[in-house]
Amino acid sequence: MSDETSTVHRIQDFDGSDRPRERLAQLGASALSNAELLAILLRTGLPGENAVQVGHRLLKRFGGLTGLHKISFEELCLQKGISTAKACQIKAAIELGNRLPRENAEEKPVIKSPKDIADLIQYEMIGLPQENLWVLLLDTRNRVLKIEKLYKGSLNSSTVRVGELFKSALTNNAASIILAHNHPSGDPTPSPEDVALTRAASQAGRLLDVEVLDHIVIGQNSFASLKDKGLGFSN
Repeated sequence: MSDETSTVHRIQDFDGSDRPRERLAQLGASALSNAELLAILLRTGLPGENAVQVGHRLLKRFGGLTGLHKISFEELCLQKGISTAKACQIKAAIELGNRLPRENAEEKPVIKSPKDIADLIQYEMIGLPQENLWVLLLDTRNRVLKIEKLYKGSLNSSTVRVGELFKSALTNNAASIILAHNHPSGDPTPSPEDVALTRAASQAGRLLDVEVLDHIVIGQNSFASLKDKGLGFSN
């Protein structure tokens, strides 16, 4: 059929100035919208819906890039116009972004501030659909030796075994640890349970001679440092 509504819209069918690939080549990737970047991955749209419009639809349906990060591969494949190949391309691109902060594996990240912690783990953590508790192990120069992913689900001082937070630190001769967990709601405000867990961990750390440097709560493009807020840490 030659009817316009039955035409599959390809990126090369756009006017030259509107083609995402050409705009990226001329202006750089940072100049493109999220929908345009998705369009480059998708390459083709649907009858009556070009690739950029498909990108807009996906972003609206799932609440932005974070939503695309969180949904399962199977759910993505169920979306109109998203084949297995296109879903693979989207998930692969997201995973590349996730791995970028850890590209130089031999260069241990150095933690100098709460922002350094957030920069290291936030991308991956905001994509988690439920609460996760991680423990960062640090050496005497505040270099990250390892990240232990310990707990998944509702977190509080009664369900988390404080001794487990230090098990790997003692095995790996870590000088200190940093606790980090996410709030899937997007609000990083520490809860009373977060404060209680921090207090219990800090007290245990003093007994074990492994200092708890901080407890970071990751939200939607934001984070909170319990150390900076003076919550759970005694002076």
